[in-house]
Amino acid sequence: MNDRIFIRGLSMHAYHGVMAHEAKVGQTFTIDLDLDIDLSDAARSDKVKDTVSYADVADCATEAFNARRFKLIEAAAGSIADAILAGFARVRSVAVTIHKPHAPIAATFSDVGVTIVRARQKPKP
Repeated sequence: MNDRIFIRGLSMHAYHGVMAHEAKVGQTFTIDLDLDIDLSDAARSDKVKDTVSYADVADCATEAFNARRFKLIEAAAGSIADAILAGFARVRSVAVTIHKPHAPIAATFSDVGVTIVRARQKPKP
């Protein structure tokens, strides 16, 4: 099954980063989410109960991203992925991309970020 739910461009201001000025001034981050989920029941039933609410997923990601100050966006992405897997039993795996377009890099660039992919652990036999 290759069904996916995606959310692109979830934007929020936060104070994540290693540098002291990042904690003080903050910056805008953009988050993309890709959820691997079987949507066959929802496609047949046309009922929200057979899928996951996009709004609830966005709220979950926002809450996890803002729960504490992260030094690394890798840790922030991991926290979001863990929260989505914990909160939505139908989601088999999730890819979380965090864009940090104003990272303190002494170079000209258009974007920098990380993508973390996490999946449910299969039970051991």
